[in-house]
Amino acid sequence: MTLYIWKIIELPFISLSDLIYKLSFELNLFSPKDAKEFIKKALHNGFLIINNDNKLSLSDALNLELKNWHRKRRVEILKKVNNSMSIAQNIDAFKKNSSSKFNILLKAFLDSGTINRAVLVSDSAISINIFDPYGKIIKAEVKGSQKTPYIIEISSEEKVLKHDCNDFLTKRAQNKKFCKHLAKLFLLLKEKDEKGATIFLENITNDINKWDFVI
Repeated sequence: MTLYIWKIIELPFISLSDLIYKLSFELNLFSPKDAKEFIKKALHNGFLIINNDNKLSLSDALNLELKNWHRKRRVEILKKVNNSMSIAQNIDAFKKNSSSKFNILLKAFLDSGTINRAVLVSDSAISINIFDPYGKIIKAEVKGSQKTPYIIEISSEEKVLKHDCNDFLTKRAQNKKFCKHLAKLFLLLKEKDEKGATIFLENITNDINKWDFVI
């Protein structure tokens, strides 16, 4: 709790009266009486120390833990910034290359905003088990919010596209549109084999009225 509070106040030192005020009236964690008791226990347990100028600071052990936390947070923030930049670049690249055969075909299956949601899906969330453009079959799994992964099965021979996420079930399947998982799958397939991914999209497009989008 002491470390949690120090993460919030972000001060190396603080006077006793200022800490009581912050705990009681800014953070609303304790009454002034309980705040004094909390500080007393923190000092007794060695979580806080009193410096020569009578100001309070974290113990060396907790201060080291706080620095490690800040270091990890910087790494996490940097990853998020880089990921956001990558997402923006992917969306921009998809829009700029709108004349490519793959992109034209894929866009036919996307509602507004689907591509933006698709690129937010982590690459690692999708496991491609089978991708055989010439055997005309794709099988993949998607890690979602449920314990059991979603399935994706596409057969050009049977003209069946199976998927079981809720968005596909309730909104996309009846209109023969792709959800974010299907869009992301084809973006990944494009990286592996753009020609093969395009073949699948062509097969679906050419006989769309004969295809069944099911769960």
